Amino acid sequence: MTVIPRLRPGTRLCIATHNAGKLTEFRELFAPFGLDLVSAGELGLPEPEETGTTFAQNARTKAHAAASGANMLALSDDSGLCVDALGGDPGVYTADWAGVPRDFNRAMKRVEDALQAAGANTPGQRRASFNATLCLAHPDGRDVLYVGRCDGTLIWPPRGEMGHGYDPMFMPDGHDITFGEMAAETKHSWSPGQQGLSHRARAFAQFVENQIDHA
Repeated sequence: MTVIPRLRPGTRLCIATHNAGKLTEFRELFAPFGLDLVSAGELGLPEPEETGTTFAQNARTKAHAAASGANMLALSDDSGLCVDALGGDPGVYTADWAGVPRDFNRAMKRVEDALQAAGANTPGQRRASFNATLCLAHPDGRDVLYVGRCDGTLIWPPRGEMGHGYDPMFMPDGHDITFGEMAAETKHSWSPGQQGLSHRARAFAQFVENQIDHA
């Protein structure tokens, strides 16, 4: 298995994103560990073109671009919504469905229109999952992947103003509110020894277990 030095309080880590919502979630997740976080956007690094067909490929592209550009450890996340009735779409194209500039109200409506066209009207026909792949990359080219998934049902109309992206239409299994209605601490619900609720929190739990120095 690839070995990358463990992270300790004060370690500078580049979060390979230009997405403010995603950066906020990472800052919340990392809050207990005392790392020095800086984003690729804050460093003025260009966004690499994401040409992969899997979350892992795109996560690696972003992490290695940031690690090389910043000459420091970099952590990326490639995540997306996979809808069963749509054959796994939008998947790796989750952000693309929001257009340019990003408009996730439009993206959610596009998903809903596609579900209606597929005749997916009952909860059982509206199953979906959020998927996240984290990639920790070292400037010398080493990397490690961590994968998380959260299953749920898509609702309409969207509910809630919290979270970001497709959160207002995604109701995770075991809950009667959407990610868009959940406080951050509920959505992540992560603590040492627990896997967390969101896809990102579940991948992050594995990352912490293997990469954070608890000494």
